Amino acid sequence: MLEGKALVEDTDMPLKMQNQAMSSASQALDLYDVFDCKSIAGFIKKEFDGEYGNGWQCVVGSNFGCFFTHSKGTFIYFTLERLKFLIFKGASSP
Repeated sequence: MLEGKALVEDTDMPLKMQNQAMSSASQALDLYDVFDCKSIAGFIKKEFDGEYGNGWQCVVGSNFGCFFTHSKGTFIYFTLERLKFLIFKGASSP
């Protein structure tokens, strides 16, 4: 497990949810090869959908851009190992 070694770059999640995000990422890295970003993201999404309801999105990689609208209190962006993790629950635009 790699827990405690993540660097949170931005978030508006409650601390408990942040810890779940980093724990899920760590578990995924234990299960999948670090280059299998699609499987890592799928694992984290399923964990969050199961724990907090459907509608979660997860992006994992080392170089990506994005622009999205998220529900308040559901966004985290952090680094673990060589990968960046973006987890959020989508929201409709105003």
